[in-house]
Amino acid sequence: MKIEHVAIWVKNIDKVCEFYRKYFGGVVHSLYYNPTKQFSSRFITFEDGARLEVMHRPDSNISLGTSAPSQPYTSRSSAKKIRSVSHLMNSNTFHVEHSGYAHICFSVGSRDKVNRLTQQMSNDCVIIIKQPRVTGDGYYESVVLDPEGNKVEITV
Repeated sequence: MKIEHVAIWVKNIDKVCEFYRKYFGGVVHSLYYNPTKQFSSRFITFEDGARLEVMHRPDSNISLGTSAPSQPYTSRSSAKKIRSVSHLMNSNTFHVEHSGYAHICFSVGSRDKVNRLTQQMSNDCVIIIKQPRVTGDGYYESVVLDPEGNKVEITV
């Protein structure tokens, strides 16, 4: 048995798909659209056959991040929103633990690749939650946010 795919709700399908294509080599498939439900999605397939479904509905109540911050966002620009997220995380008011989806993890093959990919993402202004390090359970990993605030681990 294997997990066939994982799905996430997003506000901007194309932006999220481009993130997973650019950094993890995902192949983005054609857009599916159901006009009755106003539902759209794209599948992304990765080298080992794993798939991620990126879904959108205009009536979805999607907030930035994997859980709602204690204070609502009031800024309208992306730059202000990113600074706001960084500030919330640094001030420990961004609730990062919750029931449900926690993160997706990509194994890139070596510590050097973890370091290089994390640095590339940092250079591209991707939010880095945790720099590369050895965790308490022995994993070498970093943690970043995709364009909509979903946590992504990068490991060996």
